[in-house]
Amino acid sequence: MDDINTTANEITNDNVNFETRINLAPLLEHVNQIKKELETVIVGQHKMVDQLLVAILSNGHVLLEGVPGVAKTITAKLLSKTLNICFSRIQFTPDLMPSDILGTSVFNLKNSEFEFKQGPIFSNLILIDEINRAPAKTQAALFEVMEERQITIDGSAYQLETPFLVIATQNPIEQEGTYRLPEAQLDRFLFKISIDYPKLEEEILIIQREHLLQDHGKLEAIKTILSAQEIKGYQALVKQIRVEQNLLEYIARIVVNTRENAFLYLGASPRASIAILNAAKGFAAIRGRDFVTPEDIKEAATPVLQHRVIVAPEREMEGITSIEIIKQIIETVEIPR
Repeated sequence: MDDINTTANEITNDNVNFETRINLAPLLEHVNQIKKELETVIVGQHKMVDQLLVAILSNGHVLLEGVPGVAKTITAKLLSKTLNICFSRIQFTPDLMPSDILGTSVFNLKNSEFEFKQGPIFSNLILIDEINRAPAKTQAALFEVMEERQITIDGSAYQLETPFLVIATQNPIEQEGTYRLPEAQLDRFLFKISIDYPKLEEEILIIQREHLLQDHGKLEAIKTILSAQEIKGYQALVKQIRVEQNLLEYIARIVVNTRENAFLYLGASPRASIAILNAAKGFAAIRGRDFVTPEDIKEAATPVLQHRVIVAPEREMEGITSIEIIKQIIETVEIPR
């Protein structure tokens, strides 16, 4: 009996190897460095920062929603400063045309031929400010580029350089002069991140930092952490993270439940299942794990699903939100053991 106990102890304490199969140390180091740089300006909002980093690692686009003044635009700018990639900012307005974003063909008098002049969308990180200010025609111009990372103009296809990430902002309150994003376009965003007001302690710290800045700009001291090549390497690394079969089924059950829920008029599509899978891998990576857990899936589910489902009109009139319904679905679906 003593021999059996000794053997069990040896197996438990000495022989079990908890090292990850994938070397995530460089990724974790860079993630922590980026967080440190962002935290020099952004107070709180740790969940938002994590979700933005996961979006980069998962090669997905982000929709930031919040009232004016909660650091939506400055966060995107700060993030771009930590990455050694091309950055473009496009301010959406009601008079913006698709050619203002994508580019247009211009006749060259020297060679008597049309030449394509690239628009601001030809970049690596795109900040689209107030995406719901532009009309539907201009919004629709983003469909192909966001999904396929290419643009087709005058019968010619133009591939965009990778990495390619769109961060769009919108104000959920002021709807006058805006054009609601169609469900087909919302589905192109990996995450919808809702930004709340800061707490009292955070508000005080924001004011203190602004006072201490004096004439110094917020972006001046931000260091560059990642190159385009490193981002692409980490994106490929995250895809290798292990996901057990029972967790794949767990994702499927959550998404299918949105289609069968009486409180929802429209459920999520299979694209949402894939988005949860990719985002869960990203959350596992920034936590230093080479395998996905149910907690990673839970953390990914709400920002992935909240903009992909439509609340039934009678429930919406009662003040029930998509976030509340999604959280209820997550709680009711049995967690794999």
